Amino acid sequence: MEFVKLIRVAIYIRVSTSMQAENGESLNMQRTQLTAYAQMILNALPENIVVFEDAGYSGKNMDRPKFQDMMSQIRAGKFTHLLVWKIDRISRNLLDFSMMYKELKELGVTFISKNEQFDTSTAMGEAMLKIILVFAELERNMTSERVTHTMISMAQSGRWNGGRVPFGYTYRTEGEKKEKQIFEINKDEAALVQEIFDLYEQERSIVREAKILNEKNATSRYGHEWSPVTVHLVLRNIFYIGDYRYNALREGDRSKPKPENEWIIVKDHHPAIISREQFARVQAILKANKRYRKDMAPASSRERIHVFGGLLFCGNCGKLLNNSVSSKKANGWQYSNYPCPTRRRSSNKCTGKSTSDPVVGEFVFNYILNMLNAQKEFKNIQTPAQLQDRLLFGDAFHNVVSIDTDGLNSFFNLLSSGNISGAIYGKDVAVSKPKTAKVDPELVRLRKEKKRLERALDRLLNVYIMSDRPISENEYIRKRTDLETLLSDVNDKLGIAQSEEVQMALTDSEFLTKASQFIIGQKLSNRLYINYKNLAQSVDSSVLKTFVVSIIDNIVIYNGKVKTIVFRNGLAATFEYSGNRVGGSD
Repeated sequence: MEFVKLIRVAIYIRVSTSMQAENGESLNMQRTQLTAYAQMILNALPENIVVFEDAGYSGKNMDRPKFQDMMSQIRAGKFTHLLVWKIDRISRNLLDFSMMYKELKELGVTFISKNEQFDTSTAMGEAMLKIILVFAELERNMTSERVTHTMISMAQSGRWNGGRVPFGYTYRTEGEKKEKQIFEINKDEAALVQEIFDLYEQERSIVREAKILNEKNATSRYGHEWSPVTVHLVLRNIFYIGDYRYNALREGDRSKPKPENEWIIVKDHHPAIISREQFARVQAILKANKRYRKDMAPASSRERIHVFGGLLFCGNCGKLLNNSVSSKKANGWQYSNYPCPTRRRSSNKCTGKSTSDPVVGEFVFNYILNMLNAQKEFKNIQTPAQLQDRLLFGDAFHNVVSIDTDGLNSFFNLLSSGNISGAIYGKDVAVSKPKTAKVDPELVRLRKEKKRLERALDRLLNVYIMSDRPISENEYIRKRTDLETLLSDVNDKLGIAQSEEVQMALTDSEFLTKASQFIIGQKLSNRLYINYKNLAQSVDSSVLKTFVVSIIDNIVIYNGKVKTIVFRNGLAATFEYSGNRVGGSD
């Protein structure tokens, strides 16, 4: 018995004005003729024909109730054909139509325009439809190229093309045609910009800096707290040295720059807030801190894994410490040494001593163990002084006198807050199956907003090209600039947030969970002390590396010893040593 495919037809009809009805395109006329076509030409049974009609709706977009209902049913597999009077019944926006047509093809649904004789079940019908769409896309691209060229020309002449006015500045125009563009320094905001640069040179951590700014109740222009992302955006912006840069970042992925020969830079375009010398120093630190991509690369891509590589900074000159390999010991163990590059070049410029995995590892891993044990036993700890005693337990800290008050009080307040449950260090911690990361609602919002603005730009272009009432090029450029300003803001935040070079801060709970997972996973939770040499020889160095960079932002080394540890949740601890004092007062 020959199988006959059951034909199920969705008919979509629409009129927007009484004029269309007077021209012979009434809903009743469309319904009658299309139903007859479905029965006589497509051989569809009457019970397998459904008519969807939208009366009084424009074809500018596809946000129409019956159309959306029909598409939902098509996606559910209820129809084999979509039949319309003309293409513009679906949409006057060819981009919207082409996206819908692509979806129909993927679903195996045949599209037919009766009046235009497009039947995509035939080779000729599909070819004719594709020709229309190709020419529409060509026109769109040519228009986009022309507008882009105009905006680049404006940038080359020093004219502002729109976008977010950087924090620290105000913007206004003057003249009859608003041809004069003026940027002025906002003194209150500029003072905070200067503080952000100064503080970063001191802290060398965007995580730590964001925490400090928020503790001081310093807010952005719109009253928001500072995040590592927003701090990073300020520090990287050459606008603060008086230069205007345009066409530097890729569209759709603001974390990736275009080739420098495509950049447009106008020097001394407006008053500067930050000196060029300080900006250069900050960029050098940021460059040194771009370590996670390299350090988190698969082990197979590196000859040697340096557990603390990219995390250690010289407390004397501030440079990122180099990595080298020790000679092989009698038992076959080779560890990493970390010398200061400045001292290597000239001992007169820096007196910073080198350090090594055994020194740093013994100190850091036991401090983390003590933090977890303090959290576990906090009900028996009444004062910061008692907490300090617990944190400095063990031989690794025999010559440490104290922890700085700010760092100690921050951790004490965290444990006192009640936001961290003792269960985090309990038996229910999943080591082999890590918990699914929480979806950041702000990240979700930014992604939705990005899609919305991109659709708006596409629709604006199609209105400019295809509309029965087209807008002028000047109006198009103005509206496009407004939308691109909003999109630029979203892309900046989204692109930087997703960039590998910027590591967001962990929540306190996530920080302790990561630490406890590692400790439990390595069966160290019942210990009071960790012998790093034994740990390093029993655990793959890639495992140690992954753990260390997941919770530590940076470590400052002074006279070969650990001076400061900055964790990725913003907590920090600075240590004072007996005898030859380490750092600060020297």
